[in-house]
Amino acid sequence: MTSPFGGSGRQAPGLPNLPTPPTGWPVGSYATYEEAQRAVDHLADTDFPVRDVTIVGVDLMLVERVIGRLTWGRVLVQGGLSGAWFGLFVGLVFGLAGGGGLGLALLVAAGGAVFGLAFAAVQYGLTHGRRDFTSASQMVAGRYDVLCQPRNAEKAREVLAKLAMSGNPGTS
Repeated sequence: MTSPFGGSGRQAPGLPNLPTPPTGWPVGSYATYEEAQRAVDHLADTDFPVRDVTIVGVDLMLVERVIGRLTWGRVLVQGGLSGAWFGLFVGLVFGLAGGGGLGLALLVAAGGAVFGLAFAAVQYGLTHGRRDFTSASQMVAGRYDVLCQPRNAEKAREVLAKLAMSGNPGTS
């Protein structure tokens, strides 16, 4: 399974190695990625040769959604927990390899927590309060066009038109 942004991590056979503009004729346009994905899934369900199909996000935007307020307390707790988890991992690796056991793992986890807390404090202190919030960024498109190679574009339009006429939500 692939994501709309990351892919599977492997290069599919026949695809260019460098970023290239998409090719093909438009066969559908959708307001959301989910709707475009549903259209391509419908094509796949009808045994359509989906290797000829591309979903293209048009009018890209970077959306940053604010999740919450950032305070010294939250920064220190998150830094300490992050350091503790990393320390526990390192401690378990060394404990299992060197025979130190759980005691060594807990000792290294405590050291990791102190280091993580200190690192987070320094890093947050250097911002001087210029970014006192947490957020998550996401790339979205204003619309999603489904393109198909010319050899099968008319067939794709017919299949997607029947889907739209059937009253299935998410088609246009």
